[in-house]
Amino acid sequence: MKATSMSDALSGNHRTGGQILVDQLRIHGADMAFGVPGESYLAVLDALHDSPIRYIICRQEGGAAMMAEAYGKLTGRPGVCMVTRGPGATNASAGVHIAAQDSTPMILLIGQVARFMRDREAFQEIDYRQMFGSIAKWVTEIDDPARIPEIMARAFHTASSGRPGPVIISLPEDMLTERAACDDAFAYQPVQAHPSVEDMARLQRLLSSARKPIAILGGGGWNRQAVKDIRTFIERFNLPTAVSFRRQDLLDNRSPCYIGHAGVSLKPPLSNRIKEADLLILVGTRLGEASSMGYELVGIPNPAQTLVHIHADPDQIGLTYAPDLSINSGPAPFARAALRLKPINNDRWAELTEATRQEYLSSLKPKDVPGTLNLGTIITHLNQTLPDDAIVANGAGNYCVWVNGYYQYRSYKTQLAPTSGSMGYGTPAGVAAKLVHPDREVIVFAGDGCLLMTGQEMATAAQYGLKVIWIIANNGMYGTIRMHQERDYPARVSGTELANPDFADLARAYGGYAEVVEDDREFPAAFERAKAADTFALLDCRLDPEAITPTMTIDDFRNANR
Repeated sequence: MKATSMSDALSGNHRTGGQILVDQLRIHGADMAFGVPGESYLAVLDALHDSPIRYIICRQEGGAAMMAEAYGKLTGRPGVCMVTRGPGATNASAGVHIAAQDSTPMILLIGQVARFMRDREAFQEIDYRQMFGSIAKWVTEIDDPARIPEIMARAFHTASSGRPGPVIISLPEDMLTERAACDDAFAYQPVQAHPSVEDMARLQRLLSSARKPIAILGGGGWNRQAVKDIRTFIERFNLPTAVSFRRQDLLDNRSPCYIGHAGVSLKPPLSNRIKEADLLILVGTRLGEASSMGYELVGIPNPAQTLVHIHADPDQIGLTYAPDLSINSGPAPFARAALRLKPINNDRWAELTEATRQEYLSSLKPKDVPGTLNLGTIITHLNQTLPDDAIVANGAGNYCVWVNGYYQYRSYKTQLAPTSGSMGYGTPAGVAAKLVHPDREVIVFAGDGCLLMTGQEMATAAQYGLKVIWIIANNGMYGTIRMHQERDYPARVSGTELANPDFADLARAYGGYAEVVEDDREFPAAFERAKAADTFALLDCRLDPEAITPTMTIDDFRNANR
């Protein structure tokens, strides 16, 4: 009998590049892709027609990329985004930057000009290696459809291994229509570094001699089991633990060891507690600008505290701070190893844990602010009434200080917020959350400036019947910039005032339910009506512009500079 050649064996497996690509997405577990259609990847859209993968039609590529990033946060698997060349890719770059700074697994697939047109500045042509090179883990272009399985396997592996992040793949239009015979790849398996026995033994000794230890959790690459394990370790050692900027769902805020949020609003007493610690354990966090008071919290390069830095990326350890103990490990392997540490007599810091916990609890009472509607009172109401698994999403702006300061996150993956500080994130993140978890309540907080950056994705919520609830902090300004303006150039308002549409009418035009709320007392009933609506809902909460922060007014800033 004649032997079967490789070409003969594969002859029945001829597919277009688009079909091969979609088959690889399915093999690697993708069940959803977010995108705006483009003629540059029509072959992929055609292959999706016969695929179980759900293609979510978005209204702008920035929103699509942010949805894919939020999907990656929620599932731990790379979120997939598909956009067309040129302006499609540039729009999507906002979501890629979020994935990079937030350590989120993501794959952006970009339609590209045909191979024979390259380097001629063809219609919408961009060199994506140059464009995304500084914010992606890997950027590549596929020239041969037979290599799609190999490259897609590497893309999923790269996006999810070590410190997770975004991968960019450019897809020439003619490559996607070309037919090839090739084997499919095996499903990817993410890889994480593990701590050594010696590392954990040194950590045990440092804990045994500590008097004022504090841990800070953060970064990406966590999973539900890792969060459970790290909580067991923390509570077994009665270790006072903070969380880095917008990572508040890594430890149940009701835990007796949870002491607060080391975010952009970090101030005494928590900032002083961290500065005074004799042992500082960083788990997963880079302790970047937003979590370190502009790099003033810990000495550079030599911290005053004995520093233990655990991170999945060896290049992050020692990048800013010189640690006494470096542990190159993903958060999940470290948390699992920490369970094997021997319990010690932690009476030395029991008083510290209790005191810092009480300081955190005292911070949850909202301060009085000008006007009839206090955002802190609204968030306190939601904190008391929302289920533990409700997902709260927000973008960026001063309104987030109220959200992150007064809401208590009780379970893993209930917070969707960009550590990159990107405005507009909350709306697409909330849409993605409701697609991933249709049975859970999803609340989006957005400022009036934040909403209009991606507000068109309310149309996506309407199209897919997603009952997301938007709460708009409407004060007629770009609040954060105005705050800095009043601090540095008091009473010289320039470029920060907003003339807004009627947001309630806008939501109704998209097909949603909407109300205007102008008083604290109106909110509980309005929120119940929003929950009972048959479609998405929006509550336009009108804030007094003077209430620029939870603790200071515009007049306070001006008076401080007199």
